[in-house]
Amino acid sequence: MDAVDDLIKDPHRAYRHLRGTSPVHPVAGPDGTTAWLVTRYDDVRQALSDPRLSLDKRHSTDGYTGFALPPALDANLLNMDPPDHTRIRRLVGRAFTPGRIQQLRGPIQKTADQLVDALGEHGRTDLIASYAAPLSITVICDLLGVPDEHRVDFRGWTHALVAPDPARPAATRDAVTAMLGFFTGLLADKRRRPADDLLSDLIRVREAGDALSEDELMSLAFLVLVAGFENTVHLIGNGLHSLLQHPEEMALLREDPTRLPDAVEELARFEGPALLAIRRFTTEDVVLGGVTVPAGQTVLLSLAAANRDPERFDHPDRLDLGREPTGHLALGLGIHYCLGAALARAEAEIALGTLLVRLPGLRPADVEPRWRPSMRSRSLTALPVSY
Repeated sequence: MDAVDDLIKDPHRAYRHLRGTSPVHPVAGPDGTTAWLVTRYDDVRQALSDPRLSLDKRHSTDGYTGFALPPALDANLLNMDPPDHTRIRRLVGRAFTPGRIQQLRGPIQKTADQLVDALGEHGRTDLIASYAAPLSITVICDLLGVPDEHRVDFRGWTHALVAPDPARPAATRDAVTAMLGFFTGLLADKRRRPADDLLSDLIRVREAGDALSEDELMSLAFLVLVAGFENTVHLIGNGLHSLLQHPEEMALLREDPTRLPDAVEELARFEGPALLAIRRFTTEDVVLGGVTVPAGQTVLLSLAAANRDPERFDHPDRLDLGREPTGHLALGLGIHYCLGAALARAEAEIALGTLLVRLPGLRPADVEPRWRPSMRSRSLTALPVSY
């Protein structure tokens, strides 16, 4: 495959073809760089936990440059291996403990109810703009302690990073500049007015010793805020879209809300927000699926392809909320397993459950939903519905 057009236009069809014909396949990205795309479940699962596949781009010898973030945003967990990764993840991990997530369920439910109240009892809306996005922004900002007056709609920034337009390179640069300015101001504000929140805690850690550099602090705030918004809004949006396309499954879930936790797992497997895991780089020659990938090469692990591998899941292209809710890789695996997975699950359960109860007449509008063109993520730019 010489380009990624098919992977962008119809990823599941393209992955199905590659799994059967060339499960470890060289591809050329939109920027001209090459990578090895891995599509079978067993190979992806093995690679996710293989220490010879590094997240540190300094191991790259094939020209990978990534988003060219400034150092103040680039020193984040998505570019790190142990021991730095272990050190920083431990510092932020306490914000996502089971006890902390349980405490957040009440505020999440309150926000979901307020957003549905604003919709009214009947009408038309875009559930991404009116529900999934503001819910996700509110939750992650409350966790970090972002003041109301500093909250913005992150969709434009994340879109420019996750789905950059080759015809508009300035849009990505502008988004990076805007984010750097936002986080610089945010941290300065938290230093002046600390509170009982994650950012204030991390600043206290930073100023008490050398456990966290200034770049690491800024990069961590950037990652938690942007990734916490980006992944969750699309987990909710994709889940809603899948249920609307399968009304019989949605009816079963409405009749028995106790199935929501398992349903979220199946929805994540079926149409998760990440098509690919964060890119890796081989630190030595590595054999994947019988193919030797040379040292220094970029490796892309397709979570979406693995989650629809018929060797692992029966009838993988069918949404089945009664499926055993284990084994999917939508949230990763190993030391790089999604840090905010428990929070994302809680938000999705509450978001979906609230709509099923409050809007019993929810149905797709007579307008096609719009998918964002991206090889990296599977996400809707809009989800029009009637209710």
